[in-house]
Amino acid sequence: MLTRLVVSIVNFCTRFALATVIVGVLLSIGSAYYTAQNFSINTDINKLISPNLDWRQRDMAFDKAFDQERLIIAVVEAPTPEFANAAANALEKKLLPNKKDFDSVRRLDGGEFFEKNGLLFLPTKEVQGMTAQFQQAAPLLEIMAGDPSLRGLTGALETGLTGIRRGQLQLDNAAVTFNTVAGTIEDVLKNGKGSFSWRGLVNDKPLTDSDKRAFIEVKPVLDFTALEPGKNATDAIRQAAVDLNIAGEYGARVRLTGPVPIANEEFSTVQDGAVLHGVATVVAVLLILWMALHSAKIIGAVFINLFVGLALTTALGLMMVGSLNLLSIAFAVLFIGLGVDFGIQFSVRYRSERYKHDDLREALSRAARYCAVPISLAAFGTAAGFLSFLPTDYKGVSELGKIAGLGMVIAFLSSITVLPALLDLFNPAGEKEPVGYAFLAPVDRFLEEKRFWIIGVTMALTIAGLPLLYHLRFDFNPINLRNPNVESIATFLDLRRDPNTGANAVNVMAPNEAGAKLIEERLSKVPEVARTISLNSFVPEDQQAKLAAIQAGAKVLEPALNPESVDQAPTDAENVTSLKDSAASLRKLAGNQTGPGAVAAKRLADALAKTADASETVRNQVQATFVVPLKIALAQLRNLMQASPVTLENLPPELVNSWKTKDGQIRVEAQPNGDPNDNDTLRKFADAVLKSEPLAVGGPVSILKSGDTIVTAFIHAGFWALISISLLLWLALRRFTDVLMTLVPLLVAGAVTLEICVLIGLPLNFANIIALPLLLGVGVAFKIYYVVAWRAGHKNLLQSSLTRAIFFSALATATAFGSLWLSNHPGTASMGKLLAMSFVVTLAAVLLFQPALMGKPREDSK
Repeated sequence: MLTRLVVSIVNFCTRFALATVIVGVLLSIGSAYYTAQNFSINTDINKLISPNLDWRQRDMAFDKAFDQERLIIAVVEAPTPEFANAAANALEKKLLPNKKDFDSVRRLDGGEFFEKNGLLFLPTKEVQGMTAQFQQAAPLLEIMAGDPSLRGLTGALETGLTGIRRGQLQLDNAAVTFNTVAGTIEDVLKNGKGSFSWRGLVNDKPLTDSDKRAFIEVKPVLDFTALEPGKNATDAIRQAAVDLNIAGEYGARVRLTGPVPIANEEFSTVQDGAVLHGVATVVAVLLILWMALHSAKIIGAVFINLFVGLALTTALGLMMVGSLNLLSIAFAVLFIGLGVDFGIQFSVRYRSERYKHDDLREALSRAARYCAVPISLAAFGTAAGFLSFLPTDYKGVSELGKIAGLGMVIAFLSSITVLPALLDLFNPAGEKEPVGYAFLAPVDRFLEEKRFWIIGVTMALTIAGLPLLYHLRFDFNPINLRNPNVESIATFLDLRRDPNTGANAVNVMAPNEAGAKLIEERLSKVPEVARTISLNSFVPEDQQAKLAAIQAGAKVLEPALNPESVDQAPTDAENVTSLKDSAASLRKLAGNQTGPGAVAAKRLADALAKTADASETVRNQVQATFVVPLKIALAQLRNLMQASPVTLENLPPELVNSWKTKDGQIRVEAQPNGDPNDNDTLRKFADAVLKSEPLAVGGPVSILKSGDTIVTAFIHAGFWALISISLLLWLALRRFTDVLMTLVPLLVAGAVTLEICVLIGLPLNFANIIALPLLLGVGVAFKIYYVVAWRAGHKNLLQSSLTRAIFFSALATATAFGSLWLSNHPGTASMGKLLAMSFVVTLAAVLLFQPALMGKPREDSK
């Protein structure tokens, strides 16, 4: 019945070939127009999981409450903390008036609140120790505040040297300070520029990258009609940094990360090189088609048929899902690979029949009769494999399965309608010789004679490799699917190394402040949790003692920080004199001593002397290197002396809004203990937090839950694919042994593919794992061709035109799939790599293992 139906359709379409082609072309043009008007792609990896899962609903509720999905984090990095803070303040001030591109702009780690009350967040002993030193620092600060120049700096140095002479300070204790100042001057003398941090000078520990960063949180106005909705906002931030000349003024750079820039650059990464790779793939497929078909007219017919099917599939796919995602967009490559397969199968058989019967339509009708069952089974078996994704919670692949499953039906229908009609219209020349591989006769004999050895060795090697599957890794971190070289991801990876940024934190929602305290208490007992933060964390402890220390320090410092008058700027000659005098004082103090302090003093003396002998331009640069950050540091110090009591009631509203919802819920943030870049650490952290707080959301918890969801989805998809394909084969073949003849090579190919993954160190991930159910759906097509031919009584299959069709079909499909391997997007590339590898293994199983497994046709074959 199936054969008669397919043959009737082919005969009808060839009888009305022109009308059939016109209808196909018009449908494809209409589909292409619809696609152009409605094409969209969602690059958000978080959207790949079903929103109906409990943990996804909590995630989405959290994101909505704090508007997490609509965030840009501008990371301002400079050589010193002073410049990072100043550059961030300047950028924030520049962005605030722009209501066209931004809904809100705020400093995350600064602003008036922290500039005034920053000392209150330090331990009490540290605050008291710092303010106790103000008495000694006041004279130096007074000199520098009253004369912010080289003259004033050397004057402060002379005051310090006096203290050393009087025994108030040991010379060796000044070694670090002298060396730091000398090193900065040497950098300016050698390179024309240098950087100096007054905060770094007084710190007892070296400054970290974290100290030299500042953060601005931006909530952009998104344009959802654009493929990159946040592009206008990110462009505006970058332009503001250029307009402010942040690089020139502060030596700073601005990098953007967060959901919006990551989504923008994710799309750009997918786009990058796509045209070139697409052209290269088309050229490669054309070459393969030429080797398979040897006719420009037949190749033209296959390509036009492919375009018609792809246009229809794309349009109908967009109608079904609205917008494509980073996985479902791969349907195009899958369609090309499998659409070419059906086209090659039909066309090669047509060529074989054309050699036997020179009549064009007779050859097409006979090709249809031969191909009806295998192509139908292959198409619907492949569609069943794709559609097995539909019941899963992995929405990204579920949508891919929906589109690709429909695509297989469309590819099958176009291959028995548009393709025969095109061949009829083009009327390619007849064949002069048989289409097949006669030279493979020895291989056919070998497979027949040694079939039991081949079966035994293949099964033994496959089974022996099964223990390798214990070591098969699944990389559950989606950040590893993104290009680490683009700015947003590179920035995120840098921030993730810093535990203070909370890049790998999880959150728990508490109904109120009392509930937040209970959650913090429970999490504080979890060894995998380094620390917790909530709204209460912004109300410093022991404020009375800290404020008393700050107020006492302020009485000492305020006169020094706010001199009644500032000296007139010195002339260059005065600066030269002060430099030479200080150099002489340093040498005199060091004398013949050889300790670290004396060596450092001599080094600084040499640097000051060289500065005095240099040009005025160089001296001005040295002066700016020290004075510009000095003015910033003095301003910050003045602000810190204005600290006042902090309560929940007087916290800045924008800070409160980032930790408390409108209905009074409080979020508690927990940060991991250990290496934040280690997947095992994050998994243990997520597991431990979930045991204590089952409703935790975000960060590693979401990643862990996503991984579990996806692995479960693929187990279910693989199961349903196997069941549906087995049922389809049973209905068509009606023999249990014949079903096994089709499935066993498929399962062997799947096991060997996974074993190779372990051997080459290729982990499964959220993207490439789709290759496994696809292997069932797609791989079954090639197996069916051989089984149907074998059931029909055909021998010496490797020599037949069928092998020619299967070989070049698999080669074209593997080339199409392998083209994904060239993508600049790591997730897409890993998917292409595993797909291509699985197809090579599948082809080997079809051509070498399956003929041996089947043996000679049964006597009752018809």
